[in-house]
Amino acid sequence: MARIAGVNIPTNKRVLVALTYIHGIGDHRAFQICEKVGIDLSRRVNELTEQEVINIREAIDQDYQVEGDLRREVSMNIKRLMDLGCYRGLRHRRNLPVRGQRTHTNARTRKGKARAIAGRKK
Repeated sequence: MARIAGVNIPTNKRVLVALTYIHGIGDHRAFQICEKVGIDLSRRVNELTEQEVINIREAIDQDYQVEGDLRREVSMNIKRLMDLGCYRGLRHRRNLPVRGQRTHTNARTRKGKARAIAGRKK
């Protein structure tokens, strides 16, 4: 099992797909990494040599911010918005949709399970 950026990536999947298991690497970045390192897109992780895994690891460490560092930066950005008291920060603080979505009827994912209002039925 190959361990890259603190994540055990699955060995039976193609390299392009397996790299997307790392937080901060999507399809496009995985493609860029494979192109840079020179790995064929159809190869699987268990077919990689130890040197190729090291090359992938170095390419990711060099060019991209992934996993813990990325999560920390995102949470610090959200905390900064909340401390500023701007509109987006208030929406984060109240656990409401941040990007202008409708909340009158939808937004159940963000707001949570609907709560009954006492004495409402008439």
